[in-house]
Amino acid sequence: MKSLLVTLLYCGFCAPATAAERPDIILIMVDDMGYSDLGCYGGEIATPNIDVLARQGIRFSQFYNSARCCPTRASLLTGLHPHQAGIGHMTVEPPGTNRTTGPPAYQGHLNPRCVTLAEVAKSAGYATFMAGKWHLAGKDQADWPLQRGFDRYWGLINGAANHFKPVPPRCMYSGNEPDLDPQSTTERPFYTTDAFTDHAIGFLREHCQTAAASPASPTPAPSPFFLYLAYTAPHWPIQAHDEDIAKYQGRYASGWDQLREQRYRRQLELGLIDPKWLLSPRDPGVPPWDNLKPGQKTDLAMRMTVYAAMIDRIDQNIGKLVATLKQLDRFDNTLILFLSDNGACAEGMVFPTGDFLDKEARNASGGIPYGTGWANASATPYRLYKHYAHEGGTNTPFFAHWPAHIKPRADWCRQPAQIIDIMPTVVDLTGATYPRTLRDQEILPGDGVPLTPAFTGASLKRQSPLFMEHENNAFVRDGEWKLVGRDVAPASGLIPAKWELYQIKDDGTELHNLAAQYPGKVAAYSEQWQKWADRSGVYPKPGAGKTKPKQPGANHKPQ
Repeated sequence: MKSLLVTLLYCGFCAPATAAERPDIILIMVDDMGYSDLGCYGGEIATPNIDVLARQGIRFSQFYNSARCCPTRASLLTGLHPHQAGIGHMTVEPPGTNRTTGPPAYQGHLNPRCVTLAEVAKSAGYATFMAGKWHLAGKDQADWPLQRGFDRYWGLINGAANHFKPVPPRCMYSGNEPDLDPQSTTERPFYTTDAFTDHAIGFLREHCQTAAASPASPTPAPSPFFLYLAYTAPHWPIQAHDEDIAKYQGRYASGWDQLREQRYRRQLELGLIDPKWLLSPRDPGVPPWDNLKPGQKTDLAMRMTVYAAMIDRIDQNIGKLVATLKQLDRFDNTLILFLSDNGACAEGMVFPTGDFLDKEARNASGGIPYGTGWANASATPYRLYKHYAHEGGTNTPFFAHWPAHIKPRADWCRQPAQIIDIMPTVVDLTGATYPRTLRDQEILPGDGVPLTPAFTGASLKRQSPLFMEHENNAFVRDGEWKLVGRDVAPASGLIPAKWELYQIKDDGTELHNLAAQYPGKVAAYSEQWQKWADRSGVYPKPGAGKTKPKQPGANHKPQ
């Protein structure tokens, strides 16, 4: 029986009655993908496999992340806010050292007061596998996947790597050991997206085959599994297979202005956004496409071409994963959750450096981005990007697909949800008990609610607002209201004058700031945010009293 703590926090859905009916769970995360890049969210990139899963499941129009890679991963895997898990800002990556000074909320690796989805699922008898990007640890292996609940792991401990030739310290790992010469898993050259998928498939096949070969039962059935598949694409460096790039040659020659308009119209056709919502203006730091020089257009169009090919290849691999589930007769009772870790990435500014048109130079790079103009298009219809608390930085595509229990819905689920809700969902479905203690440490309770009621069209019955903070940017989301600020929460303390207030139902693209019109509402939400920040460890911050470093993209002023 679940503890009273779990019952109060995480109950809300009638999980399958028997262990045999419990679903397999696959959590798929992509990296730095914008809100409108998928076909099912308005994009022109070919994502037929993802689109089918989304269309046959439940699609959320407002699902919030933590605005950056590792804080989102910390929150996703623990059900806590990033600060509570010890990653309020960033990790210190191998071969660096773990942070041992400064506030615990910013130590840069998972702390012992959190439990991972894998640890929870494993406690309920699930086999646990992971392939892909970890980005939750320093050099201490105590914070690596195998030590935090996963039975098998292959992937990248760090935050990013060359997709064709990852090298130390940003190399691949098989379990705890570096894989310094990873072999291609396809007929093409080694590529991270392919390798992550194929290693994940290998884990699943081995799991099912081992059970089938067991003499313990005349009709042995493998235990349910939890798989976390965390792609590094389409995170920089922007690199893709030649065959996939060829599909999009010439597609982006018309530029980002036209692309934003096309995606916006498609989102209206899909019913994803309300016709009352205006397309946000082009980022004021980005020039009109028609004003660019021919050479600039050629370079930039090629960047978006390769970026699109990266997402196309993700979709192909998800198609391969789905085909495997069907071959193993595991598809119908598998819950697939899909999301991105943050909004589009504007790092690299409008005109990124690097010789992108030279294939050899591009594929040897460790950090070539696609630039602010294309990030602005990826964020359609929103403004701002990764790092920021506005919709363009924190609202991710998210859907749940589970043929045995989720009926296809034509309408969108418009209840705001957040990554802290994944943990209680997994607790609900696996029959696990969220622990009060683990490894002689008290485990912090989460603020999330199970998403499972939404699977049948019911209310999530959330009792409190959603909150987030990253790099001094913050929000409060309560029903149709959103209080949000840029540089509103520096180390020196909250600056209430920087809050903006939006009524999301009528102004989902955050263009009409109502803060001056509703000062009482601003004050009330601001007080709630401060109480949450105090409880969650947002303060004290590192560098209190020091000059705050300039944020990525800080030269871009929102409209």
